[in-house]
Parts: sequence; C-alpha cells; structure tokens
Amino acid sequence: MNIGVNVQLAPFDMAYGYDDLLAERTDVGAVVSFTGLVRDFNESPEVTGLTLEHYPGMTERTLEDIGEQAWQRWSLQGVRIIHRIGYMAPGDPIVRVSVASAHRRDAFEACDFIMDYLKTQAPFWKKEHAQQGDYWVKERDTDQYDALRW
Repeated sequence: MNIGVNVQLAPFDMAYGYDDLLAERTDVGAVVSFTGLVRDFNESPEVTGLTLEHYPGMTERTLEDIGEQAWQRWSLQGVRIIHRIGYMAPGDPIVRVSVASAHRRDAFEACDFIMDYLKTQAPFWKKEHAQQGDYWVKERDTDQYDALRW
C-alpha cells in the first residue's frame, strides 16, 4: 500500500503529495485532491482563528486506518493525508487529502470517503477563537450523516 500520513504544526504546500503519488508511475489516470481551509462562519460569532489539538500517535494511526479502508474499497495507487494542528487563521489550510487511481471515479469516491471518515473518526479537537471569546466546537450531525452513507 502506498499511503502517507502527516500531522504537523507547519503550513503545507497546496501541491503536497502530488509529485509523490506520480513518482515513477504510468498507471495513474486520475489524482483527486481536497483541501480544507479555516473559515469564518456567518452563522456564528466572527472567527478570528482556531486551534486544533490531537492525540499524538493515535491520530496518525487513525488516519492510516482510514486510508487503508479506502484502499480496500477502491482500486487505488496512492493516498496522501496531511492535517495541521496548532493555531491557524482564517484562510489557512487545515487538511489536504490526495488520492491517485487509474480511474477518476475511484479517486473521487475514495477522497470523499476519507474526508467523511476523517471528520467523524480522527481524534482532533477544535477550539474556535472569536471576538466574543473562545469555545470548543461540537461535532455536527451532518458529519455523522455523511459518514453513514458509506
């Protein structure tokens, strides 16, 4: 299996994993990537930033497990998952998932699956910072609903 996982404080390049997924390969017909960004929510107090905490060791293993589940469900040539921790400002990238496959459908579905499972299974805790104060973000019902479709 060609699965790579990084959990880090430092910002990452938006092309993370792309060249690595294609290195010395001619059987890849599609690379699908998703990048999640810190945003300011219109329905809540203005977000000035967020802090992500995680459980070291367990988080990386959970992300690897999610990548392995995708590997077993679809025909894939590679998976890269990078997730930031620590403080981030609006507009900063939080997560990047890239999936390589011979066919686009497998790459699209696997990338979507990985994000749905990452949102519900990975041990991350999110604290939003707003002008009115800091607060821990609760899990959304929609995240659980999205994961159930798989």
